[in-house]
Amino acid sequence: MENQVLYALKHRRSIRKYRPEQITDEELNAVLEAGTYAPTGHNKQDLWIVAVQNQAIKSQLIRMNAAIMGTDTNPYYDAPTIVLVFGSLMSENPNTIQNGSLILGNMMNAAYAIGLGSCWINREIEMFQTDEGKELIKQFGLPDNVMGIGAIALGYPVKNPEKALPRKENYYRIIK
Repeated sequence: MENQVLYALKHRRSIRKYRPEQITDEELNAVLEAGTYAPTGHNKQDLWIVAVQNQAIKSQLIRMNAAIMGTDTNPYYDAPTIVLVFGSLMSENPNTIQNGSLILGNMMNAAYAIGLGSCWINREIEMFQTDEGKELIKQFGLPDNVMGIGAIALGYPVKNPEKALPRKENYYRIIK
């Protein structure tokens, strides 16, 4: 069975090299809107998406993430846009990480569908637990009781993604 959605799901790959030019507002809005249509437990929608194109804030995010990673390289792969996802604290919603992960997945698939590249980026949980991270949360206009969940690097890929590696044998089971 094949259709456009299944094709995109099978062919989207993480992109780690981006062209320097910024994506269009129309492309960004399409990706962000796709994120808002991800399912959330009990339809709480207690998540926030923040797209960062401001160079000073991007540099700060790069530095913070790299410090946690223990490197001086750019964990966001020089992507022109960084999209962060925040959710309610786990004490308020134990599904917040799962809900935020669905948003990130929706945005990555939407990006591929319109010709953009993306890559899931980790360490936002740790970044936004710091005093510096909490200050950024305020700067972004988010409530105090939120946590970072994850991010995507977003932009135009330098080259088309490689073909998918073969899937492992017995990856899934069907129990009837």
